[in-house]
Amino acid sequence: MKKLLLASTLLATATFALPAAAADCDVTVGVVMELTGPAGAYGQAGAKSVEMAFRDFNEASGADGCKLTTDTRDSQSQGTVAVDQATQLVNIKKVPVIIGGIISSVSIPILTSVTAPAGVVQVSPASSSPTLTALARDGKTNGVFFRTITSDALQGTAAAKYAIDQGLKKLAIIHVNNDFGVNMVREFSAAFEKLGGTITSTTPYNEKQPSYSSEASAAMAGEPEGLYLVSYPVDGATIARAWISGGGPAKFLLNDGMNSQEFIDAVGAQYLNEAYGTSSGTAKTASTDYFYKDYEAFSGGIKPDAPAADRSYDAGAIVALAIAKAGSDDPAKIKAAIPEVVSHNGEKIFAGKDGFAKALALIKEGKPIKYEGVIGPVNFDEYGDITGPFRLWKITDGAVTTVGEMSADDVVSLKAELAK
Repeated sequence: MKKLLLASTLLATATFALPAAAADCDVTVGVVMELTGPAGAYGQAGAKSVEMAFRDFNEASGADGCKLTTDTRDSQSQGTVAVDQATQLVNIKKVPVIIGGIISSVSIPILTSVTAPAGVVQVSPASSSPTLTALARDGKTNGVFFRTITSDALQGTAAAKYAIDQGLKKLAIIHVNNDFGVNMVREFSAAFEKLGGTITSTTPYNEKQPSYSSEASAAMAGEPEGLYLVSYPVDGATIARAWISGGGPAKFLLNDGMNSQEFIDAVGAQYLNEAYGTSSGTAKTASTDYFYKDYEAFSGGIKPDAPAADRSYDAGAIVALAIAKAGSDDPAKIKAAIPEVVSHNGEKIFAGKDGFAKALALIKEGKPIKYEGVIGPVNFDEYGDITGPFRLWKITDGAVTTVGEMSADDVVSLKAELAK
C-alpha cells in the first residue's frame, strides 16, 4: 500500500503532498561514505553535499509533502565495513538507492556484493577506477551503477601529459595498493613512458601505517626528479613528509584526491610550491554559482572546493529527480529514470530549491528535463560513466590554483595516438 500510495502521489503532483500521514510516504536513500579513515575528508564533504541536495529538493516539494531522507553510514574507508553497512541498508532498511562510496575500494565491493545482486541503484560521486567500467561491460552490474566522475582510464593519460608539460620527466611513483591506485598508475605509466618520461621506481603502500619511511626510501632509487604520489590526504601527507625529510626533491605530481587543504596544511605549504595535479573537471553553470555561494554555510565550514563536494551534490540531485521521475521507490524504475533526468532534449534544470521546483512542475506535465549540475552538464553512457574535461592545477603559497584544462576529446585523442 505504501508503494502504491507513493507512486500515485508522485505521478499526480509535483509536491508529493498527501492528505494525511505524510511521513508514511517518505523515501529513505542509503548513503555509505568514508566519514573516517584515510578518505574521511572526502566522505564528510560528500555526505553534507547529499544532505544539501535533499534539503533543497524537499523544500521545493512542499513542507507538508513526502520527503527524501538519508540513512548515512560510515564505511571507515574500508570495503568490508562498507559491505556490512550497505547490506543492512538494503536488507533491513529496504533502501532503493545507495549513494557511495567515495573511493573505488569501497564502491566496488558494495557493487559486487550488495547492490548489483539486489538490483538496487548505486551512484558514486567520486570512484574513478576503470574496473567499474569493466564490470559494467562484462554484464556484472545489472546496469545499476552510475558515477559523477570520469574514469581513471582517461585521467592517467591527462596526468602523464601534464607532467611532461611541466618538465617532470623522471619520476618515482608511490601509490596506494588498492584498485584505484593500481589502475591509475597503470594508465599513467603507459602514457608517461610513451611521451618520453622515465619512471625510476614504483612503490605500492598499504594504508594507515604510522610511518612510510621505508617506502619513501625505496622510491628514491634511481635519482628521480620528483614524486608521483597517488594517495589520500592523511596517508599522502605522511608519505610526502617522509619523502622530503629523507632528501627527496620537493617536486610532486598528485592525483585528484590530493587537492585538499588538509594535505597542504599537514605537509607544509613551503614544500609544495612545485606540486601539480589533475582532477575530473567541471564546466561552470548556474548550479556551480549556487553551490559555491551556499555550501560552506550549510556544511558548517567545509569549503565548496573540497574533494568530492561538488559532484556529491550532483549525485544527490540526480537521485532525487530520478525518484520523482520514476514516481516510485522501485529501484528498477529509478534506474530507468536516471538517464531521463539528464536528457539531451530536456529543459535545463539547475541546483537549488527554485530549480527543483521547476523540475517537479515539468515532470508533472510529462515534459523532459536536463539537470545541469555543479560540475556541469552530465550525461551517462551505457556503463553509467560520464565524460568531461580534466582540470590542471598547481599548489601555490598554500592554495590550489587552476592553471588549465584538457578536454575529454583531447585526452581520448591522445590516448588513441599513444596506443598506435
